[in-house]
Amino acid sequence: MSRGDITITAVLLAILAATIWWAWQGWTAHSDVQMSVHGFIAMGLGIFFSLFFGFGLMALTFYSSRQGYDDLPQAKEKAAESAGNKPPAHNIP
Repeated sequence: MSRGDITITAVLLAILAATIWWAWQGWTAHSDVQMSVHGFIAMGLGIFFSLFFGFGLMALTFYSSRQGYDDLPQAKEKAAESAGNKPPAHNIP
């Protein structure tokens, strides 16, 4: 590993440690507040649906990329020209 890799890793680990400490402080600072079962259910559903939509959108991103939907139109035209096919006519001046 180069010095730059070690520096980036150290900075990211420091940010992760600070985030975990901040979350722990926020969680324990209000430990005397009681949350009902409905609150835990709402929190669990919020976490579940956030992860569900996050994973789903990432899956759609990878699917779109793998299927070529993210390719530039020029790349498809060049591939058609190199294969000997005539590219479609454009009405753009």
